[in-house]
Amino acid sequence: MIEVDHFSFFYGPKQALFDICMDIPERQITALIGPSGCGKSTLLRNMNRLNDLIDDVRHEGDLRLDGTSLYDPTVEVISLRKRVGMVFQKYNPFPKSIYENVIFSLRVAGRNSKSELDQVVEHALKSSALWDEVKDRLHDSAYGLSGGQQQRLCIARAIANQPQVLLMDEPCAALDPIATLKIEELMLELKKEFTIVIVTHNMQQASRCSDRTGFMYLGKLIEYADTRTIFENPSEPQTESYISGNFS
Repeated sequence: MIEVDHFSFFYGPKQALFDICMDIPERQITALIGPSGCGKSTLLRNMNRLNDLIDDVRHEGDLRLDGTSLYDPTVEVISLRKRVGMVFQKYNPFPKSIYENVIFSLRVAGRNSKSELDQVVEHALKSSALWDEVKDRLHDSAYGLSGGQQQRLCIARAIANQPQVLLMDEPCAALDPIATLKIEELMLELKKEFTIVIVTHNMQQASRCSDRTGFMYLGKLIEYADTRTIFENPSEPQTESYISGNFS
């Protein structure tokens, strides 16, 4: 689904990612773990070219989705971000109703058929395990929802366009344990439809939810394998130290 091919990335003169190679499989959950500042979110944000919004950045190597380079001149960035949705660490609903949050991107695209929008809202909210909790108050402000509900609403908004890939940058960092568990259960359901890449500092979360895990350190991908191997029999001493809590 996503090929990371000798990918390096620079913020001005500072190199943030070094020669990363990994293949991210379709309809699985791939977790990126590692200490703060190791490049996890930078790599994730390149997968839908969000880093293009920053001045003076450049890359070497390539990222490909379904065999097509994300940097191909024919790739239109807005269209790419419809195919590669994003959920951020801090839930960020718009100051609109629950309904209008979900169908925001469809409105922007000029799709205003009420029957279509109603159908999309119901499907997205059901897919994000939120429908039963909000179906009777769809036109209330999204700000009236709890933090966990707001994050699931942001997931519903991200999947309303039916993307191929869902990127999740520490989606549970601001949530309590009960809300975190709901998001984890939701991810396991969503991978039936979407390819998911998640950045997390929570190693228990990575071990519970992901099919494959990559350990990153100082902008490099130290080890990448199926999750069970990473957590039970890592091949790199740095990975083992990080997993065991002896990393310094």
